[in-house]
Order: sequence, then C-alpha cells, then structure tokens
Amino acid sequence: MSETVRPQHRTGLRAHLAGLRNRKSPDPPVAGTSTPVLRQALCLAFGTASALGFARFAYGLLLPAMRADLGWSSAAAGIPATANGLGYLLGAAATPLLVRRLGPARAFRGAMILIAVTLAATGSSGDFPLLLILRAGAGAAGAVVFISGGVIAAHLAARAGSGTPITVYFAGTGLGIIVSGIAVPLLGGHWQLAWLGLGVLAALAAAVSHRAAEAPAPVAAGGGRVRLRELRPAVLAYLLFAGGYITYITFLSAYLRDRSAPDFQVVCVWVTLGLAVTIGPALWRGPIAHRPGNRVLAVVLATLSGGTALALISSDIAVALAASAIYGATFMTVPAVVTAIVEKHIPVADWTPTLAACTAVFAAGQTVGPWAAGALADRFGATAPVLWTVLLCAFGSIVAATQTLPPRNGEKTS
Repeated sequence: MSETVRPQHRTGLRAHLAGLRNRKSPDPPVAGTSTPVLRQALCLAFGTASALGFARFAYGLLLPAMRADLGWSSAAAGIPATANGLGYLLGAAATPLLVRRLGPARAFRGAMILIAVTLAATGSSGDFPLLLILRAGAGAAGAVVFISGGVIAAHLAARAGSGTPITVYFAGTGLGIIVSGIAVPLLGGHWQLAWLGLGVLAALAAAVSHRAAEAPAPVAAGGGRVRLRELRPAVLAYLLFAGGYITYITFLSAYLRDRSAPDFQVVCVWVTLGLAVTIGPALWRGPIAHRPGNRVLAVVLATLSGGTALALISSDIAVALAASAIYGATFMTVPAVVTAIVEKHIPVADWTPTLAACTAVFAAGQTVGPWAAGALADRFGATAPVLWTVLLCAFGSIVAATQTLPPRNGEKTS
C-alpha cells in the first residue's frame, strides 16, 4: 500500500469497498496521524502478528522438533506449510463474500478467534491428517484477518490523510515473529506445548485487536471487477515471490540446526528477522510512495534474493544475522509494493476484487513452494530450500524489471 493516500482517492474508497456494510461515514482527513488513529492501528497490527507471525511463520520454528519426533522427511515436513498455504488460498477467495455479509470488523474478529483455536488444537495430536486440517484452518482464518484488517487499515489511512496506519499494520507481522522466535526455542523439543502457547498468544492478540477492528466508512452497491491482465508482469513476479520466500522461513530453523547452530543463534536469527520486518515497510515507504511500479518491485525482489544468498556463503552467526535482516526488511515489503501498484494503476472501483485476486495468486504460490522445496531438500540437502528462495525471487525481479505496466490512474497514454 502506498505511503500517501491522496485526497482524490478518498471518495473512491467507497467504491473500493463496494458491497461491504458499515454504518459510519468516513471522517475527513486530518493533517498527520492523530494519536487515536495511531493507537487503533497499533492494536490492529496484532492481527498480522497472529495471522502471519503465529499462524504461518512460527511453524518454521517447530518444524525440526516435529520432524524428529514424528519421523517426517523434509518433503513431509513441507506439507503442513502447503496445507496452510492452501487454506490461505481458500480464505482469500472467501473473504470478499464474508466481508460483504458480515462487514470487515466482524470478519476480522471471528477469524482472530479461529486462529487461536486452531493453533492451540494443533498440539493436541500427531495425527498427520488432523494436523493438515488444522494448519489449513489457521491459513484460511489468517487470510480473512489479513485482508479484512487491511481494509480497516486503509480506512484509517484515509481518515488520517497518511499512510502510517498501513505501515503500522504490516509491521505487526514482525512483532509476531519476534515473540514466537523467543518463546518457541525456549521450550526445546516440546512442540505440543509450543502450539498451545501460540494459541494463548493468539487469543491475547484477538483481545487486544478486538476494539480496533472498526472501519469508519459506508459502502455502495456493486463490487467492481478483477483486473489482473493489466498487471501481468507484477502478478507473475508476485507468484514467483510467493513460491520462493515461504521456503526460506519455513525451513530456516531446520537449516540452522543442520549446521549445528545452538538455540541462542536460532533465537538471535529469528528476533533479528522480526525486528527487520517491523522496520522494513518504513525503510521502503519513500520509494513505494513516490516510485510505485515494477522498478521498485524488481529492486525489492533483487535485494531479497541477494540477502538470502548470504546464508549459502557461511554458517557464521554474523552472516546468518545479516541474511535474516535483509530478508526480513524486504519480504513483507513486496505485498505493500503490489498493493501500491494496484492503487496507482487500477481504477479505485476495482481495488478490492483486484487485491483479492492478487492475494489468491500469492496464496497459490506459497501453497506449492514448501512441498516442492522440501522434496528438493530430501534429494540435495538442507541448502536446497534456501537456493530455491534465491532463484525464484531473482526470476521475479527479472520479470518485474523487463516488463511495463499500464499508465497510472489519471494519466493518458501517449
């Protein structure tokens, strides 16, 4: 999402959220971001902390213990992440209907509760089919939270006349990674207890974010239409990114363990990654706001690929920390860049269906990635998932750099 929400887009947000039901009219934009709006955005960020930090990425911390205890191969260990991605895909497809029927606030709150329940239940059994169902359920609920919360954050940004609420909302993912990165390794190999703890943390996040889930804007009839054809290069790059980035964070702990990294190093790497995720959107917000388009997407993906490649050079802790810092500062920036591309190049009435379709493409990529990279790891070793991330993100950067987008909104073709 771009850092600046321009005044001419304010009225367009009604069309952007066509089909949703809210009672209040949007407040007029004010200069800067007021304390109440910032406080609401901070509480809303616990949604991404839970949906992504706990429900998706924390599995990478638990993978080594679960693989050892349950006798999984690397390919089998990738399947729960694939199930989570498939659930995310289904959740992304269902979110527009849910939000249209329930409104973004109720959809957000209900999905936050479902995340807590599924995470706590995941540690109840080692039965593989049950684990897959629970991971898929957590993924579906995570998609609903991520999309509906993004709608609410967009309204906060419009009300504030600033993109800060969007930046804060994306940064919540880093909080979830930091908390899980500290808590999970401390439990050692007790993965059942760790899942229960993640469920408790998700329940606390649901409580904190409950009152923040309000979107002060009415909606109009009609839902716009999907416009992916105009964004083909960005969408293809997004697909490659989705299939690539998820394998690094899924197999990160397993990769570190394979190189005999102690618990302290694992914690340091994950905390560094989480801190980088928290500040990443702020670091990139200038280019996103002023130079949205395929060039920025290409640069972000190239930086992600190059940073991840550092992990292949050495197992030294300094190199591992540098790789995780660069990865963390870029991977959550990619969705923000794609959102900005949609905002700049697609009519406002079509934002919501187009963003939902982009999310579905993203979910499809991250569904395939973990299983494919896990199968490669079984054959070629623990470095294969890291190399997979490097190559797919590099290819995505090339696609973004060599293709063009349609004229920006308000511009005429020459």
